[in-house]
Amino acid sequence: MLQEPGQAIDVAGANQHGQQLFFANMLFKRRGTRGHEREPHQANKAPRSKASEQAWKRRDKNRLPYPSGTQLEDEQALAQLALFDMAPDPEVVRARARQEDSDTTRYCIAIAQQHADRYGWSVRQRNAVFSSLRLLQTLRDTPNAKVRASDVMRLRRYDGTISSTIDVLSEAGLLIEDVPTRTERYFATKTDALPPLMRQHLELWLQIMLGGSRYRPRQFPREPETVRNYLAAIAPLAQAWAEAGYQSFAEVTHADVVAALPEKATDRYFVELGLKSLFKILKGRKLVFANPTRGLKFTPVPRNIPLALDPALVRAELNSPNPATALAVALSAFHALTKKQLRELQLTDIVDGRLLIGNRNIPLAAPVRTRLTAWLDHRHRTWPGSANPHLLINRRTAPRLVPAGPNYPWLGATLRARALREDRILHEIHATGGDVRRICDLFGLTVSGATRYLATIEHPDLAIEGERVP
Repeated sequence: MLQEPGQAIDVAGANQHGQQLFFANMLFKRRGTRGHEREPHQANKAPRSKASEQAWKRRDKNRLPYPSGTQLEDEQALAQLALFDMAPDPEVVRARARQEDSDTTRYCIAIAQQHADRYGWSVRQRNAVFSSLRLLQTLRDTPNAKVRASDVMRLRRYDGTISSTIDVLSEAGLLIEDVPTRTERYFATKTDALPPLMRQHLELWLQIMLGGSRYRPRQFPREPETVRNYLAAIAPLAQAWAEAGYQSFAEVTHADVVAALPEKATDRYFVELGLKSLFKILKGRKLVFANPTRGLKFTPVPRNIPLALDPALVRAELNSPNPATALAVALSAFHALTKKQLRELQLTDIVDGRLLIGNRNIPLAAPVRTRLTAWLDHRHRTWPGSANPHLLINRRTAPRLVPAGPNYPWLGATLRARALREDRILHEIHATGGDVRRICDLFGLTVSGATRYLATIEHPDLAIEGERVP
């Protein structure tokens, strides 16, 4: 590259800044002109075969810039693999990103413009995503390949925007999802030391628990939090069996299960649930000869007694300066909504002052309607163009369609949704004199769940001088 015409090769000068090393035969790129540039000369050449013509079409389709609606077929273009990773200088990266103007960037920016108009992005957010796309293209070794989500996560070092950039790349068809979820990372930490066959069985169980199964045994998807609780209960037992020399769950017997159960009732309960779920799936897929948990009875778990809250605390949270917190507290305190129901509540679930949740049609209380109006006014002023259908949104979810996090808007509150819900149900069952059918219909409880609140009526520890404590 540095040799001048008519001059000998200056080896010392060519190597003064180091050498670029390549492994032999690792990269092959055909030289020549593109297919559509060779078409005028085809009259003097033999016609191509059908397979050759299709190969040229695929080759032209995978080149950038892409027409509108085109998607890449290959996940990764040919590239020279890096020998080691070294973080570049952030200032140099930012300087180069300001001058970056590749075909891929222009294609993604056009998609980002349409995405921003559809979801009501602000000018600041648009510019942040455009800057992140240029940063990403500057850092990549293969500019024409699809983008891995793990590479987008690296933009945090350069103050890049992560979530919105991933949304744009996904809509453009250029994203490869390779970032494990929280449950998958937790699974990896709990099962990395297990034998391969045990880990394979647990991976199948995890897949069915999270995604469900339409084949035997059929199962609906479970909540990730439930799966993590079951895994936390199963992992110590699986580790103990592996240390004892077991290589598969098919070697576990009923006696092994009984001997491994913990003595504490609450721990024992989750272990029994987790093991029953695991061996039910393995037996249904014919990976074990017999279900060692068959005939195992569930351990009854002692339930706590719900107690009433201090009305002053509830009143203070109802008057919170944060309109989202005030509305969430009001919905939980007056109508006993759970945290999950609050997260999934959408704007269309409230019609003419009535709240629709499943088969329940709830007339909203006057204090709830007042706080609902205040929150809707605040939402419209803060995010006027947001297309998010959920009622409670924040800065991160306003430009997207996903619900807010599980802790929103409870981070700044002194009370939690569960405590407010229990306080409301407890007040109702005392006001009705223990009418279980009423609270089941009003709050969507089961009979066993309502019995927990019924036990507070004339409870010996809650009675004062023979009178019932309201």
